[in-house]
Amino acid sequence: MADRRLQVFHAVAKHLSFTKAAETLFMTQPAVTFQVKQFEEHLHTRLFDRAQGRIALTPAGRIAFDYAERILALSNELDTRLKDVSGQIAGPLLIGASMTVGEYVLPQLIGKFKARYPDVVPNLFVGNSETVQDRVAEHTLDVGFIEGDSHLSSLQIEVCCEDELQVVCAPSHPLAKEAYARPAALSRHPYVSREAGSGTRAVVDRYLQQVGVAPESMNVVVELGSPEALKGLVATGLGFAIMSRVIAAKELQLGQLVQVPLRPPLIRNFSVVYPSARFHSNLVMAFLHFAKDELAGANRLAA
Repeated sequence: MADRRLQVFHAVAKHLSFTKAAETLFMTQPAVTFQVKQFEEHLHTRLFDRAQGRIALTPAGRIAFDYAERILALSNELDTRLKDVSGQIAGPLLIGASMTVGEYVLPQLIGKFKARYPDVVPNLFVGNSETVQDRVAEHTLDVGFIEGDSHLSSLQIEVCCEDELQVVCAPSHPLAKEAYARPAALSRHPYVSREAGSGTRAVVDRYLQQVGVAPESMNVVVELGSPEALKGLVATGLGFAIMSRVIAAKELQLGQLVQVPLRPPLIRNFSVVYPSARFHSNLVMAFLHFAKDELAGANRLAA
């Protein structure tokens, strides 16, 4: 309901980047630039200083940003309250999730929720945890599922379940015979790793450092950005990988891969984030309660 120019200005001011704002709002950069120019002309003032490829808010821009935050929050609250007048659980539901949660955990959960509430129209966006948080904060997503903690104070975060990462290898691999995988011994084997910048890669590197193993000492033979590609390569026997237990469930059942628990175990949290607003729609609250119950139940069964 809020003026589109205000929404675009808010995104640019928040990220101090026209490119980042365009990605968050699913717009082209020229369209974002045009909307900001129109907003500046409407207010008869300059909102950004542009110099050497960087932008900064002017004094007027800082005032406008403060009001934009409040106006957008009130607009979102108004939309929420009006939608709840009917009391029905219906309409679009915009969900964001990091790759592991979005591709291996949420599809079945969303299917169950849709079966319970047929008039809901879910839309799932899969990206890295930082992007998901940004889009929830921008109100382009209703709720997000991420790995680890939130970096934004404007979001409410709740841990919904734990995820254990384990060594995964082919049945013929030497590690497949072990009851446990000790981190200090892993560097003796070829390692198929996630790419730099991956949330999983960051979790694994931090774990190795905590147990006294330098991540650079690992014998990395391949880096891959896709969990599916990683599983396929590991199944050939080229090396082992470290991944979430939920990712390899199908291949484990078929006997194509073997999982070996790490000792000490490598546990991370999956969390749900949503705006720290006073009001949330009946639809969003119903989905949050449903998702947390389902994920907590799955966690108990896997424990």
